[in-house]
Amino acid sequence: MTGAAHPSFTDWYREGPYAPFVYSAKSAGGFLNLFGSVQPGSEVNYPAMPDLVLHQALTPGTRVSANLGGGRFNVAMEVGGFVIAAPNFAIQSTVPTVHEMRSFAFPMAQWQSVLDEASDGRLSFDSLRIYRGAFTTPSLQGKLRRLWSLCEEEGTPSRLLARAAGCEILAELCQLGGAELATPKGGLATWAERRCIELMRARLADDISLDELAAEAKLSPFHFARMFKQTTGMPPRVYLTQLRLEKACELLEKTDLSIMEIALEVGYSSSQVLARVFLKHQNMSASDYRRAVRDPTRIYGRVFP
Repeated sequence: MTGAAHPSFTDWYREGPYAPFVYSAKSAGGFLNLFGSVQPGSEVNYPAMPDLVLHQALTPGTRVSANLGGGRFNVAMEVGGFVIAAPNFAIQSTVPTVHEMRSFAFPMAQWQSVLDEASDGRLSFDSLRIYRGAFTTPSLQGKLRRLWSLCEEEGTPSRLLARAAGCEILAELCQLGGAELATPKGGLATWAERRCIELMRARLADDISLDELAAEAKLSPFHFARMFKQTTGMPPRVYLTQLRLEKACELLEKTDLSIMEIALEVGYSSSQVLARVFLKHQNMSASDYRRAVRDPTRIYGRVFP
């Protein structure tokens, strides 16, 4: 593969010729970058960049003729189908019609060590057999749909969300590429579970990362994410959301802090973000929750005997 000639896919996509067609751009901690775009039909030439980029088609029947690092192919994409552009490879592709797509860029500087830990150093992203054409998997579609939804919910995606979701996505891509990944046996030790949850509680207001939690448990981020889920029944990012909501409910009930102050206290950037999370998980607004717990006879403006 050719050497990288541009600092990142994110920089190129935001500043290059396709920047006017990007309608959504989200980035978290340099781990994972998400883009939504509607592009005109054209011949596309990407410079070599040190990112693995997963593209998802959202327009039915989009035809793609390309060499993304594994040889030229020509396919009609299914809605929700994927192609993957290899890192450090100058991309040549032709898409003759207007098309909408989502792109997920993984900077290799942030992910090679994760791949090394997951494969005991046996794999590189260049060696994976995932650049040769289009494919569709319901499992990967579900992961990316949830990731996109959560990023829309949070506004700016957290480092914990980006890293944990990235580990799940890359694990599936590696398996699709014929790689065997090491599987951790069992869950977290009791002391490790306790210390990680204590750290989450102590730093609810911070953008805590998966790497920090993994270090607390003396594990790699890749293995920690899987072992945490085995132990608690949910991914770290979901557990953290649960802790934040519990604290928000406590503050709504016992303090006169404003909704904005409570949002910042539990780690959300605005009252609007807390409102979206609260409505999704509690099926009511934070203000309605406060009224309900302080005066159970008065809910949603109605008085109950």
